[in-house]
Parts: sequence; structure tokens; C-alpha cells
Amino acid sequence: MNIALPVLGGLGLFLYGMNLMGIGLQKAAGDRLKKLIEVLTNNRLMGVIVGALVTMIIQSSSATTVMVIGFVNAGLMTLAQAAGVIMGANIGTTVTAQLIAFNLTDFAPIAVAVGVGIWIATSKKKAKSIAEILIGFGILFMGMDMMGSGLKPLADMPVFTNIMISLKNPILGMLVGLGLTAIIQSSSASIGLLQALAGQGLVQMDVAFPILFGENIGTTTTALISSIGANKTAKRAAVIHFLFNLIGTIIFMTILRHPIEFLVTKISPLDVKRQIANAHTLFNLINVIIQLPFANLLVKIARTIIPGDGKLEVQEAKFLDPRIVETPSIALGQVKKEILRMGSLALDNLNKVRYAFVEERYENIDLVLEQEQKINRLQREITDYLVMLSNAPISDEEHKRVNIFFNIINDIERVGDHAENIAELAMERRDNNFPFTDQAIGELHEIFDKVSEAFQQALEAFKSNNEALAKGVLKLEDEVDILERQNRANHIERLNKGQCLTGSGIIFLDAISNLERMADHSSNIALFILDKNKTSPKTI
Repeated sequence: MNIALPVLGGLGLFLYGMNLMGIGLQKAAGDRLKKLIEVLTNNRLMGVIVGALVTMIIQSSSATTVMVIGFVNAGLMTLAQAAGVIMGANIGTTVTAQLIAFNLTDFAPIAVAVGVGIWIATSKKKAKSIAEILIGFGILFMGMDMMGSGLKPLADMPVFTNIMISLKNPILGMLVGLGLTAIIQSSSASIGLLQALAGQGLVQMDVAFPILFGENIGTTTTALISSIGANKTAKRAAVIHFLFNLIGTIIFMTILRHPIEFLVTKISPLDVKRQIANAHTLFNLINVIIQLPFANLLVKIARTIIPGDGKLEVQEAKFLDPRIVETPSIALGQVKKEILRMGSLALDNLNKVRYAFVEERYENIDLVLEQEQKINRLQREITDYLVMLSNAPISDEEHKRVNIFFNIINDIERVGDHAENIAELAMERRDNNFPFTDQAIGELHEIFDKVSEAFQQALEAFKSNNEALAKGVLKLEDEVDILERQNRANHIERLNKGQCLTGSGIIFLDAISNLERMADHSSNIALFILDKNKTSPKTI
């Protein structure tokens, strides 16, 4: 227990510190992280660079790979792109080991003290993100120190010495590294533990190197587990990650192990922790150089292992994947795309019911009802995703965006409901053969034009965050209110004069009432864009 408790406690602190530092870096990067992913092209080298940079920010190659699987699952990234990013992620994860090799344990309490001081003293988001980075950095090294202290007594245990001797068998060492990383689910943590052993003089490079190989294979288990339930293309991305590290391990075990081991011991002859860090970096860097030209071959092998068309299978939403929640700034961008897709379905329904209700073209009525069901399913899926995001470590600004998104999807869903109401009125008109006067048809076209323009403009304002467009929606909503009152008065006058049937008059008035409410919901969306939601927009 004297060994287990400090080691487990230190490992817990290490993982927590690494996670906290990653969260702080993500918040500090903010939308820049989203833009970094967006610069990704079919250029595999660019994918490698992006993968390395993103992993340096989020401090986990497993998290990057899981995020990539999310992108592939959502259809936002091809397998060829994913292969480059995964390779780059393996390079980016070596930064943690290099950082540990500096042995900055003495500075850890200072980093925590300064970080906590900044956190308490300021309310600025950027400063708090920097505080999280410092606190995470300090806790990481405190965890390393605790692990090292806990492992120190092992030097006097013959059993441990015998185990270390047995691990000179490279195959056995590799299997130990694989198993350890598969259990911890973090190659950085398992390598940190290996460096802690090295820091106490308990392991040398000849034993550490095979364990390092196994840890690089073990880290792929996170992505393989994450791909369960994803589409076939996402499963292939996880297989590419596994194949890349497996092939690299085989190359190093058979050809490059001794040359690289000689090189790292020559560079840092007295520092085994640095030797491990350098070996880890060289393994992944050389692995990328060797395999990058054959990325398309890896894709073909993955397609052979996982056959099929790779289409999306169950989820109504195209852009949402729980794996992407690991990077909230990117996840919010995906939610916005899904909301716009939901909005385009509602707009399409609005245009279709116009032809059915006004022009008596009923061929698309069933499609309107089918799309309304899609809109409802999308609302549920987006809402569930936003709840997940709101429980993630996000900034105050991101919380505000989440709350606005909640309101906007509700308004879009209500527009869909009103379009469905008009579709039902159209069927009532058809079934009862209710006619409209030419004047009524002209009035309906006019109000439909305004409402369609208002909703379309609200969606465009949301897409581009354009305040001028949002203000235009508010003007259009006022015009719709005026039209609704005029048309209501005109129709009542026609009814009094006996120019139209009572049944026609009732469904006409119901229709323009639904259209006026659609304009109100468009106005709500515009108000949220203008950040005027504090003034309590209309509740319909």
C-alpha cells in the first residue's frame, strides 16, 4: 500500500493536471482551434501539421483521434484527410513527454500558486484560461513527483528487479506497454509513469524502448472503442490509427530499434527520462516520414478490413457527434451547421405549403408532413447535444451561445409546426373544395412573400452573424403584422358582403394567423442575434 497509494494518487494528479492544462489551452485558443481544423485540405502534409498542433493544444492524441472519428462520422472529413491528422496527432502527443523530461518539479508549487492567484484576482476569461494552464501544469508535475516517490522503494525489492530483467525480452516489454496504456487510456500517462521509473533509476533505455512501442499501440484502443456505434467510415479511421502504430512498431522492432536507441543514449547519456522522451518523439516522427507517402494504401487496407458503403446509419443529424464535444469551440460550430440545416427544412416546408394552400398544388403535402417529423427529430437531437455541451468545460461566452442555440432551435421548430398547420388547412380546403377570391389569393401571396423573406433572412443573419440582416427581419415582422391586420379586415368585409364562403373565410384567417406567428419566430431569432434576448422576446 505504501507504493500503490502514492503511485495511483500521483497518476490521478498527473491525468487531472494534463486534462486541466488541455482545457485551459483550448479556452485560450478559442475559435482559433476551429479555424485550425478548417484550414485542413486534401494535402496530407497539412493534415499532419494540423493534427500535431491540435494535439499539442488538447494534450491528448487519443482525444484528437476520437475527435477525427467524430468528423469522419459526421461526413466532414475524408479518410485520406483523417489519415494525415491521425499521424500528426502521434507527433503532437510527444510534447508531454518532452515537457516531463525537463524535470520542473521544483517549479510546480509556484505554477499552482500563481495560477490560483490569477484565478482569484481576475474575472477576465483569457486570464482565467491562462490560470488553468498554470494550475494544470503544476498539478501534472506534482503528480509526477508523487509517482516517483511512490516507486522509489521498488529498487530494494528483488521481485521488481526480476520483473525488469524479464522485460528485457522486447516482445514481453511491448505487451506490458500495450496493456498498461489500454488500461489507463492515455499514452502520455503511461509514458509519464515510465519516465517516473526512469527518474528513480529503476528502468534503463534497453527496457524502456519496447515498452514505449507497446504504449503507442495501446493508445489506439481509445479510438477503436470510440468507433463502436459509428458508421463504417469512422470505424476505418480507427483502424487506420491502429495500423499506423502497429506497422511503425514492427518497423522499429525489426530494423530501427538499436540505431535509435544508440542515438538517444548518445544525445543524453546520463538522463534516461530525456532518452525516453527523445525516443518517443523520434519513433512517431520517423513513423510519419515512412508511412505518410503510403497513406492511401492504409485507407485501402482499412476499407478491406471494414467493407461497405460507410453511409450514415441511424442519426437524423449529419453534423453532430459526441466525440467532438471534447473540443467545444468546434462542437458549437457543428451545432450551428445542424441548426441551419433544420432551418432550411422548415423554410422548404413553408414554400411547399404555399403552393398547396394558395395554388391548390397538393402533390408535396405528404413530403411536408415527413419533413416536419425530421424537424422534430432534429430538435430533440440538437437539444440533447446542447445539454451535453453545456455540461462540458466551456467558457461563459460559449455558455451564452449554447443558451441562444436552445432558443433558436425552439423558434425554428415552431415555424415548422405552423407550416404543418397550414398544410392541414390546405387538405381541409381540398377535401371541402373551399374556393378563394382573386383578392384573397393576391393577399395570401403577398403575406407569404413577406414571411418567407423574413424567415430566410433570419437564417442568413444567424449563419453570417449579420446584425444588418437581423434588423431587416424586425422591419419585415412589423410589415407582416400590418398585412395580417389588413387582410383580416378585408376578409371579414368580403364575408359580410357574401363574396366568399364561411368555410373559406375561417381557413383563410387561420392561415394568416399562422403566418404572422412564423414572422414572430423569425423576429425572435433576429433578436437573439442582436443579443436583445434579455428583453424577453415574444413567447408563442
